[in-house]
Amino acid sequence: MNSYNLYRFKGITIAMYSCYNASGEIDLEAARRLARYYAESGVKGLYVGGSSGEGMLQSVTERKLMLEAVVGEVGSELTIIAHVGAPATRDSVELAIHAEKIGAHAVSAVPAIYYRLPAPSVEAHWQAIIDSTDLPFIIYHIPQTTGFQLTLGLLSKMAAQEKVIGVKISAESTFELQQFKAAGGEDFLVLNGPDEQYLAGRSIGADGGIGGTYGVMPELFLHIEKCYAQGRMDDALKWQFIVNELIVELLSFPSLYGACKAILKLRGYDTGEPRLPLLPVAETDLPRIHALNERILSFAAQAKGAGL
Repeated sequence: MNSYNLYRFKGITIAMYSCYNASGEIDLEAARRLARYYAESGVKGLYVGGSSGEGMLQSVTERKLMLEAVVGEVGSELTIIAHVGAPATRDSVELAIHAEKIGAHAVSAVPAIYYRLPAPSVEAHWQAIIDSTDLPFIIYHIPQTTGFQLTLGLLSKMAAQEKVIGVKISAESTFELQQFKAAGGEDFLVLNGPDEQYLAGRSIGADGGIGGTYGVMPELFLHIEKCYAQGRMDDALKWQFIVNELIVELLSFPSLYGACKAILKLRGYDTGEPRLPLLPVAETDLPRIHALNERILSFAAQAKGAGL
């Protein structure tokens, strides 16, 4: 039996966007305001410094600043998972130690990127992070960006450690998600990554989800989760289809990150532009962003009216 409180990691967790000022530096006040906005939306937690948070484009110092702002603002209310994945193991260990020191509730990491590493290298990378703190650890499996395919053998070996409480799986196969859940066992969390497959993931064994588009439509994912939990599968499927239409539109812009940041700005939460090479929304695309934001807000109001 795992001694950690696994319930706090289940449900809807937003992969939070980083916040920058006009000069492109970390904006602490904007980060605190955005974290507060999410806390008031009703989500379970925030995943800081991951893909949506542009962690791989930031210095170690910047990643610490962003996490400090979030933990300081909502750490007593939400579950905060610090993504500490980095190309160099020593940076990941430094970030993990910092996360524990300031009060994050768990750490998570992708395999070390750029080099095509064999399984023993990835295992050593993750093990160094695990051993550096007393925090629970969540594997982040996203092979389409890291190039590393997590095997059931390595997953089972890592999951045998008490501190390894789960895996965030952003691979596109829900079959793989189900296999990971079976391999990890009853007390092992599997968190759905692909936002467009949230309901599919939950239906086949995921304990919740961590996603970036949750950040511009938390109400809709919360509604899907509520419908699923109540056994209202037809309603859950209807809302997943609505979400997927919105995701398709978000993906039609030069970068998903730029589109989500532009939408947040319209709502009064200016997170700055994404860092290059991630592209911002072009001036000519702003009318489409306005229209998309209005659609999302309209659906959010409908979800609330449906009893969210």
